[in-house]
Amino acid sequence: MKKRLFISLFGMFSIFTGFAQQTIVKGSVKDAVSFEPIPNVSVTIEETDQTTQTDAKGIFAFSANVPLGEQVLRISKVGYITKRYSIVVNEARTVNIADMTLEFDITSSQDLFTITLSDDELNDDTSGSDNISGLLSSSLDVFQRTAAFEFSSSFFRVRGLDSENGSVLINGIEMNKVYDGRPQWSNWGGLNDMLRNQELTSGLTPSAYNFGGILGTTNMNTRASNYREGGQITYSFSNRSYTNRAMTSYATGLMKNGWSMAMMASRRWGNEGYQNATFYDANSFFVSIEKQFGDKHSLNITAIYAPNRRGKSSPNTQEVYDLKDIKYNDYWGWQDGEKRNSRIKKVEEPILMLNHYWDISKKTKLNTNVGYQFGQVGNSRLDYAGGANPSPTYYQKLPSYFLSDPDGPDTSGAYEAEQEFLNNGQIDWNRIYDANLTNNVTGTTAAYVLYEDRNDDKLLTLNSILNSEINQNIIVNASVNYKKLKSENFGEILDLLGSNTGVLNVDSFDNYQYDSQNPDRVVGEGDTYRYNYNLFANVISGYAQAQFKYNKIDFYLSGSATNTSYQREGLWEHSRFPGALSHGKGEALTFNGFGAKAGVTYKITGKHLIDVNSGYITKAPSLRNTYSNSRENHDIVRNIEEEKVTAMDASYIFCSPIVKVKLTAYYSKIEDANEVGFYFADGLSGEDIEDNDTSAFVQEVLQGIDKKNIGTELGIEAQVTPTIKLKGAASVGQFTYDNNPELYLTSANFTSSSGSISYGQANLKDYKIAGGPQRAYSIGFEYRDPDYWWFGATANFFTNAYVDINTLTRTENFYLDADGLPFNDYDEAIARALLKQEKFDDYMVINLVGGKSWKIGGKYIGFFASIGNLLDKEYKTGGFEQGRNANYRELRDDNANPARIFGNKYWYVRGANYFVNFYLRF
Repeated sequence: MKKRLFISLFGMFSIFTGFAQQTIVKGSVKDAVSFEPIPNVSVTIEETDQTTQTDAKGIFAFSANVPLGEQVLRISKVGYITKRYSIVVNEARTVNIADMTLEFDITSSQDLFTITLSDDELNDDTSGSDNISGLLSSSLDVFQRTAAFEFSSSFFRVRGLDSENGSVLINGIEMNKVYDGRPQWSNWGGLNDMLRNQELTSGLTPSAYNFGGILGTTNMNTRASNYREGGQITYSFSNRSYTNRAMTSYATGLMKNGWSMAMMASRRWGNEGYQNATFYDANSFFVSIEKQFGDKHSLNITAIYAPNRRGKSSPNTQEVYDLKDIKYNDYWGWQDGEKRNSRIKKVEEPILMLNHYWDISKKTKLNTNVGYQFGQVGNSRLDYAGGANPSPTYYQKLPSYFLSDPDGPDTSGAYEAEQEFLNNGQIDWNRIYDANLTNNVTGTTAAYVLYEDRNDDKLLTLNSILNSEINQNIIVNASVNYKKLKSENFGEILDLLGSNTGVLNVDSFDNYQYDSQNPDRVVGEGDTYRYNYNLFANVISGYAQAQFKYNKIDFYLSGSATNTSYQREGLWEHSRFPGALSHGKGEALTFNGFGAKAGVTYKITGKHLIDVNSGYITKAPSLRNTYSNSRENHDIVRNIEEEKVTAMDASYIFCSPIVKVKLTAYYSKIEDANEVGFYFADGLSGEDIEDNDTSAFVQEVLQGIDKKNIGTELGIEAQVTPTIKLKGAASVGQFTYDNNPELYLTSANFTSSSGSISYGQANLKDYKIAGGPQRAYSIGFEYRDPDYWWFGATANFFTNAYVDINTLTRTENFYLDADGLPFNDYDEAIARALLKQEKFDDYMVINLVGGKSWKIGGKYIGFFASIGNLLDKEYKTGGFEQGRNANYRELRDDNANPARIFGNKYWYVRGANYFVNFYLRF
C-alpha cells in the first residue's frame, strides 16, 4: 500500500515538475494609442512553424516545441503595421513579453479594392467579369495584395477563375448568392471600418469555417468585442465610381458589464463617375451588439443595411468609341436639363445575424449562427413595345449601316448619321414622351415604358461550426449548414413616360400573351409586367477537417457533402408554353455534391518550405444555369448534372527577415459545367423556326463544358532598408476550353415540340477563356518614413487578354444555309480567319500612392492619395463577339464592310484617375 502511494506521489511530483520546467513564451499585444488589448493578432516565431493568435484579452502563449536561443517574434494584424521583437529563450524558463504594441496602419484605409474595380464596370447580363479582389484584400501575401490593389482594375481573375469558386462569409455565414454562386459585394459596401477583421485562406488551404472553394475562403468577423475602442471619421473624394464618401464609426470595446457595441454609417455619392451619367447613391448602416455571459457564452447581433443605386455604363463597338471616346455611355439622355440614365441598378438587401459563441473548454469552441437576408435587386431598362429602338447606338443609326448598303456605300447618309451621333448621340427622352402623349390622344397604349427586372429574395441560413484542439498537434474543424431560399422574380413598371393609357402585357413582336389567364391585360406603374415566377432552393451541407502540425511536416484532410434541391413555380401561364409547361410548380430537382481535399507542408528548414494541395469537388449547377429560360417556362437544361472540379497547386516558400518569396504552380479543371446566355441571332439554320425565319431571340445553352487553367504565380518582397521595401509579382497563366461541348438553342419562336434546336458540338477546344489578362506582372516599391509619411509606386504589365467568343458561330450552324445544306460559297481559309479569336494589345499601367499622418495626443489625423493609370493609357479590358451574325455568309459580309455593323463590343479601362482620403482616428 505504501509502495503504491509512493509511486503515485512520485508520479504527481514528476508531472508538476514537468510543468514547472516547461519552456514557455507568452505575452500580450495592445494598441499603441489606446493601450487596449488587440484580439486575433497573429504571433509567429520566425523561421519556425510556431504561430498562434491573441485571445480576446490580447494574450498569447507558446508552450510546445518552443525553439531555444535567439528568436524573433513577428506580430501582425490587418489594419496594423507588422512589428518584430527579438527574444532569448532558455530551456525550462518562461519568456514574458507583456504589452507589445501595434500601430494603426494608415495604408490599410486605402480600400483600393473597393474602388479600383466596382460593379458599375461589369456587364450584368453576361457576367463577363467579376470583382473578386475583395476576396484578397485581407491577405498578407504579396502576390494576393498585388492582385487586389494593382491587377483588379484590368478585370484580372486570380488563376482565371470566377468569384463563385471562392467563399465569402460574415461571422461564419456564407454570403455567396444561390442564384449564381457569386458574392454581392454591394450588400455591405461602404462599411470598410467594420469589415477589417478578416481571416483568409487562399486556394485549397484549410479554413476553420467551411470547406470552401478552390479560390479559398474569406470570413469577416463582426463580433462587437473584437473591435478596438474608439472611432474614426473619414471623408474621401474621387473620380472613379463615386465622387464623394463620408464615413463615421465607433466601438465601445468590451465593457466591464460584458456588453460591447460597434456601429457605423457611411454615404457614397456622385452625379457622375468616370463614365458619363454613371451616378452613384449609396448609404450604409451597421450595428453589432454583444453580451458576454461569464467566460463561456456570448451572444452577438449584427445588422447591416446598405441600400445603393447606380447608373450603369454600356459596352460599345470600336466605331462608337472612335466617334465619341472611352467615357461614352449610350444608356442616358438629357431630360429637363439633367442626365437621365435608363439603366439603373438598385440593391436593397438588409442582413440580420444572431451568433452564439460557446467556449466549451479552452481548446474546444462551438459557434452557432442564424442569418436572414431579404429585400430586392432591380435592373431597369426601356421597353419599346410600340416604338422604334430608342438606343442611340442602334445599328441603323450609325454610319456603318449606310456604308454597308447592298447597293453601294451611302456616303451622304453615313455623314448625316455621323453628325447626328456626334451632336446628339444620346437617348431622346423628349421624343419618347411625345410618342406616348400622341398615343394618349388616340387611346392607344404606351409605345415606351421604363420597367425593372426584379428579384426579391428571402434567404434563411442556419449553421453550427465546431473547432477543437485535440492536442498540441491535431486540430479538428467541422460544420453543418442549411440554406432556404425563396426568390420572387418579376418585371415591374417603373414609369409610363407620359402615357395615361398603360401598356399591354403582351409580346408586341410575336403577339404572345405573357399571362394567358389574363389576356390583353393593360398594366400601369407598379404593376407586374412580362414575367412572374418563383424559384425555391434548399441546401444542406456539412464538412469535417483535421489538421496535423509537427516539427518538420504539417498536413490536413478535409471532406464535405452537400444536398441541393431546386424548383420553379410559374405564377403566370405563357401562351407559347401553355398549362403545366409554364404555370404552377415544375419538377423538383436534386443534386448531391461531395468534396475532398488534402495538403502537406514540408519544412526543409525554418526559411525554406514546400507546400502542396489537391482537391476534388462535385457541386450542383447554379440556379442561373439550371433553367434554359426560367422567365417563360419550366424547361430544365438537358441532361443536367453536377459540375466536377479538380485542382492542385504546389508552392516553394522562402521567408527570411529581409526577403519573402512564394512561387506557386497550379492546375485546375472544371468539367460538365453549363452556361445559359440570351441574345438576338440572325442567320439561323433549320426548319423549326416560326414563319421559316432565320432570326429569333434565343436562349443559348452550352452543355458539358470543360475548362482547363494552368499557370504559375510569383510574389517577392525585400525590406532592403528599414524604410524601403521592394516588391514584385507575376502571374503567367493559360486558361482554355478543354473540349467541344454540346450547344442548343431555345426560343418562343421555335416550332419544335421541345421548343429547341440542337446544333451539335461547339468547336471550342483550345480557345482562350475571356476574363481579363491571362498574364500580369508588377514591380514597385514603397517608402515609409519614421515621421509618418509614405510613398509607393508600381508599374504593371498586362498581356494575353482575349475577347469572349460567340459559341454559336463555332457550330455547324456557321456553315449551313437556311435549308440545312452547306453554303455553296464556303471558303475554309476565310472561315478560319473569321473565327480567329481577337487578342487585345499588351499594355502598361503606372499607379502612385502616398500619404501622411500626424499623431496628436491619443489621436491620428492623416490623409492619403492614389493616382491610377498615371500615363492616361487607353486600353481594352474585356469584350465579346456579338451573336447577331450567326453564320459564315453574314459574318463574312459584315467583315468586308468599311466598318463592321455588328463588330465586337468592348470595355475600356478608366483613364488617369484619383482617390483622396482624409481621416481622424480617435
